[in-house]
Amino acid sequence: MRHKIARAARSVARAPDDVTLVAVSKRQSDERVDALIAAGHSVFGENRVQEAQERWTRRREAHGDLELRLVGPLQSNKVKDAVGFFDVIETLDREKLARALADSFEKSVARPRLYVQVNTGEEPQKAGVAPLEADAFIASMRKDFDFEIEGLMCIPPVEEEPALHFALLADIAERNGVAKLSMGMSADFETAVQFGATSVRVGSALFGDRGV
Repeated sequence: MRHKIARAARSVARAPDDVTLVAVSKRQSDERVDALIAAGHSVFGENRVQEAQERWTRRREAHGDLELRLVGPLQSNKVKDAVGFFDVIETLDREKLARALADSFEKSVARPRLYVQVNTGEEPQKAGVAPLEADAFIASMRKDFDFEIEGLMCIPPVEEEPALHFALLADIAERNGVAKLSMGMSADFETAVQFGATSVRVGSALFGDRGV
């Protein structure tokens, strides 16, 4: 996996170390997860707060260098738990969620890094800010909530060319001065790296088929 990321990075004159591999561990077996940790991997992504707490509480106690990222939608009533548990929240996409995060930040020493999710395909079934609303949303997060937006995240439509969506996200990031891009999954992470991804979220291509 890492050699594929490195090859994609070098093809566009990027340093392979500039790309973080986020192992999406949702629904994977304990054996697969523990094997990856034993191999030295330390950055993992989860879709749901409660499942992450069940999977990672014990492991975090045993492995202090783990970084956990929430890569699935965050409900407002789960914000307190998410803020106290995750190092990165990649799915900020609405004002209500921002207000809940701001309230939680005031009451906690924890302050996870934040990414704005952009719905580049404007798919109604997916979370994320519409591309034409992204500039105003990012500005509001900074001005109204004093959030430092570390990055942007997207999930392109399955049936469309992902490169178009990666280029769109990169453009939004550049004009808003956002440094990080979380884009690319198992089927398209190499393309994402070529378009500037600083992290790729890979599950099945890394672990094999999901557990049930």
